[in-house]
Amino acid sequence: MKIVLKGIVTAEDATLALQHKVDGIIVSNHGGRGEESGRSTIESLPEVVAAVDAKIPVLVDGGFRRGTDIFKALALGANAVCIGRPYIWGFAAYGQPGVERCLEILTAELELTMRSMGTPTLPSITRNFVQRA
Repeated sequence: MKIVLKGIVTAEDATLALQHKVDGIIVSNHGGRGEESGRSTIESLPEVVAAVDAKIPVLVDGGFRRGTDIFKALALGANAVCIGRPYIWGFAAYGQPGVERCLEILTAELELTMRSMGTPTLPSITRNFVQRA
């Protein structure tokens, strides 16, 4: 059985996950419900990605609502982005067609962002496209 560990937000926890041979990590603060003044997942992502060093997949969730959000997460090293609330909103409004439409919109927005940034493939999205303040 594959084990994907959700709730990792620090390099230390990512290192422990690797030591315990998990198959993947989801960078998640569970919607910030435990401590809303803590770091967002997008802020935690770079240190977790660095700690994992491409040994296992790193996914991220938390507040991804647009294709530009997805692009930024991929640029910071996420292998995939988990979509929570948007697909639930689509489902609540229109059932399965609502979920499908939600995913179509996010895909179209990501593709538009990729074209605007000159990145024809997912691997061509690199950290060079994200500026730290």
